[in-house]
Amino acid sequence: MNSAAAVDADDAARSGSSHRSIRIPPPTNSLVTPLLTDLYQLTMAYAYWKSGRHTDASVFELFFRKNPFGGEYTVLAGLDEVLKFLVNFRFSASDLDYLRNCPALAHCEAAFFDEYLAGLTCADVRVMAPREGSLCFPRVPMLIVEGPLGIAQLVETTLLCLVNYPSLVATNAARMVVAARGVGAGTGLSGLGGLSEGGLPMPMPSSGTEPAKLPRLPRLPKLIEFGLRRAQGPDGGFSASKYAYLGGFDGTSNVQAGKWLGVPIAGTHAHSFVQAHSSLEEARGMTLDSKDGTRLKVDLLEAVLEYRNGVLLQGAGSGSGAGSGAGAGDPGWTSTNDSELAAFISYACSFPDKFLCLIDTYDTLRSGLRNFILVSLVLDDLGYVPAGVRLDSGDLAFLSMECERTFHDLAADLGRDFLRRMDIVASNDINENVLHSLNKQGHRITVFGIGTNLVTCQAQPALGCVYKLVELNGKPRIKLSQDLVKVLIPGRKMAYRLYGEKGWPLLDVMVGAGDGSTREGDPVPTEGERMLCRHPFVEQKRVAVTAKKVERLHHVVFDGRNGGAVEPQSSLAEAKQHVAEQLKAMRPDILRHVNPAEYKVSVSDGLFKFLHHLWQTETPVVELA
Repeated sequence: MNSAAAVDADDAARSGSSHRSIRIPPPTNSLVTPLLTDLYQLTMAYAYWKSGRHTDASVFELFFRKNPFGGEYTVLAGLDEVLKFLVNFRFSASDLDYLRNCPALAHCEAAFFDEYLAGLTCADVRVMAPREGSLCFPRVPMLIVEGPLGIAQLVETTLLCLVNYPSLVATNAARMVVAARGVGAGTGLSGLGGLSEGGLPMPMPSSGTEPAKLPRLPRLPKLIEFGLRRAQGPDGGFSASKYAYLGGFDGTSNVQAGKWLGVPIAGTHAHSFVQAHSSLEEARGMTLDSKDGTRLKVDLLEAVLEYRNGVLLQGAGSGSGAGSGAGAGDPGWTSTNDSELAAFISYACSFPDKFLCLIDTYDTLRSGLRNFILVSLVLDDLGYVPAGVRLDSGDLAFLSMECERTFHDLAADLGRDFLRRMDIVASNDINENVLHSLNKQGHRITVFGIGTNLVTCQAQPALGCVYKLVELNGKPRIKLSQDLVKVLIPGRKMAYRLYGEKGWPLLDVMVGAGDGSTREGDPVPTEGERMLCRHPFVEQKRVAVTAKKVERLHHVVFDGRNGGAVEPQSSLAEAKQHVAEQLKAMRPDILRHVNPAEYKVSVSDGLFKFLHHLWQTETPVVELA
């Protein structure tokens, strides 16, 4: 069976005799309308309409040429918003009034607006795509758009807008998850050196003497998106929260995203909350009942000062690192910052079961950490479980280990096991390189709060997807360039992922679907059968693959003739899980931070020969005299 026939047969089998239409809501952002496009899409549409070519059958492909961030994979995201746009594509009356009065379109015939654009929908459009959250590679289409030339051209800019940024953010997030957790249980990956069981680095000595060895952490660090305040506007902030979660993050600080998307929200307090307190008097009179109700209206300040001024802590923590200075006879417990302590008492009174404090307003180890512990001991007495501390400045690796060491030693000295389970949250301009550096240094961070470098994609601000015409009226179209990377692989085609004996993907191969007349479609890859896979442009680069498993990458996700979107699409949580499963299936060397191995994208032998035949046919012969 050739590839075109296989596509039709497989889609029919998946959805019965016809695709089932799924009700799709409007786009999340009300700005996503047919006018969210570039002017030249409308000028081309008019030229097609005026020449009677707007109904020509066309095939466009949306793809990228190079993976972002110096890596070897890209996460497909934004497909849900693509479907919302296509289902709801219609020019409103006000849209048409605006276009009629645009100087650039003032000379256009009235029928273009009143008859063509006024009735234009995506009823004749069909879109194929991989599943949302799939790992994609250069040149393999992320979207295949089939339909009349006029409408297929008009949706170009919007589709690029809806796929470029979401896929970039999701990829950025996925890379940070891999960097933070190593290749460990969080993604199901294995292979990074220097990590302990559970994926976290073991602590390193902080001074000339070997510290007491800390127990290995039983969990991988979580990642929370903190980027709303630095994002490119409200939509950029919301989109970043959504697609960072899809890429593997565990939550967001964005409350709106929590409401609309169901993404877990997280947050503590800012430095300003601590600064807003100036003395212990502000904490006087604050009371809290014990969690079991046996003790009522316990004076928190009084209870905290009993620990601060008593002898219980004076000899405790003698094994703590030099940075904390919490040894026997150390007067530091009585000289912590009073206003910070008042702030922590106030926060504990408000959130006794979610007590997590920012401890670097004044002095991280000699004041913030100690004040947190003083209040936490009282909360523990009352039956509450404090949550942990947050670091927002300084040497995050060193400070996290000192905090953990202090918790560990005091837990042993005071018999307070809750201290062994404290979260240590770190923020402060964290990016992928910082995460890898922290792993090399050793740290005890359990939660990363990442903002600016995630949502702005600091390392690479754009993915660079393109949208190209590959077939018109059944005839393959090619675009040539002196820049080899910009040469277009012509014709309708389908992509397959071939897996080897170890269960890892070996490569993606594109096969020509054929045009039904001048060229037959290529054979579909089959499990257990040898297939020649070739580099699209380099004749000498070729491999023979006998796949143990063959996965077809593209499926119909939108069919205008059958009601629009077909088959239920992945939920956000399902897409997130799919990303994790895809990363788990990849070879570890492809996921490396430095010099990752190249993932091969090939073409079938038939498509290779057709590409080079058309290339020669369309290239003029230079005449020399």
